[in-house]
Amino acid sequence: MKLATRRAVRLGLGAAGVCLALALGAFAYYATARFPDGSLPVQFSLKAGSSLRAVAQQMVDAGVLPHPAAFVLLARAMGESGNIKAGSYEVDAPLTLLQLLRRVTRGDYTLSTITFVEGWTFKQMRKALDGTPALKHDTLGLSEADILQRLAIAAALPEGLFFPDTYHFSHGTSDLAILRRAHRLMQAHLTAQWEKRALNLPLASPYDALILASIVEKETGRAEERALIASVFVNRLRIGMKLQTDPTVIYGLGDAFDGNLRRRDLVTDTPYNTYTRTGLPPTPIALPGLASLAAVLNPANSDMLYFVARGDGSSHFSRTLAEHDRAVTKYQRTGKR
Repeated sequence: MKLATRRAVRLGLGAAGVCLALALGAFAYYATARFPDGSLPVQFSLKAGSSLRAVAQQMVDAGVLPHPAAFVLLARAMGESGNIKAGSYEVDAPLTLLQLLRRVTRGDYTLSTITFVEGWTFKQMRKALDGTPALKHDTLGLSEADILQRLAIAAALPEGLFFPDTYHFSHGTSDLAILRRAHRLMQAHLTAQWEKRALNLPLASPYDALILASIVEKETGRAEERALIASVFVNRLRIGMKLQTDPTVIYGLGDAFDGNLRRRDLVTDTPYNTYTRTGLPPTPIALPGLASLAAVLNPANSDMLYFVARGDGSSHFSRTLAEHDRAVTKYQRTGKR
């Protein structure tokens, strides 16, 4: 090998060594430096099905990383390139590359929540689901029958079939998955309460209990009166007396209800008008909570048949119609119960 050639090779090797040293130095810097160095906390989402480079770029775009290359190199060197978990994450303190890699491969993501409130209707549930951007909206455009079919629920209508609670989920979870969890939880609570029900209740099935619990949920102003309110309706069912409860009439009016319940509404017969029909309405009218389920299946031991709101959230209970009429005059001047 000629002298000039040997010198060129040495120079090339030297330059390559310098470049390698610089690269290793840069990698060491980024591996031990803590990011981000801007304002905290920082939220970011990693999309399902993303490649390693795409994941790194998503974190760069979110301001978590300054450059993607060092993260990609570290993930490959650690054998973690295929273990990154999709989801929503939050960084509330600066992290090293290794700490960040561990977080996204461990799936230490931030969970989102959605809350279904006691007394909500299924329509209100759907509005909450549609208004939660972290969910995947698979129910958009589906009818209620379609949703029930997707969930494999054998029911004519979905009202009252889902348990009101707060549900945690990762980014991109299907709204159908949330509904499925809420339905299973309602079934579990209903089954447990039904198994320890009082004797000789005028309820033929757990579904009957669910219907009555939804009425109690809508009628209860104070939690401590729930079991007594349940006893009023149970006593009425026992003797074949109409339930005469405004919330069922309001539910039957649907979108036609303008906030003012009129006498003509009370005398117009619908399947949900408990002033014109005896027994329970055909379906629940809202989401009953656990306390209402427990109340209807183990109501207070009373002979009350009437109650009227006092105006402060509590109710006055009566055994006879005469006593009830006096209470109505005292507290409301007009009454229908």
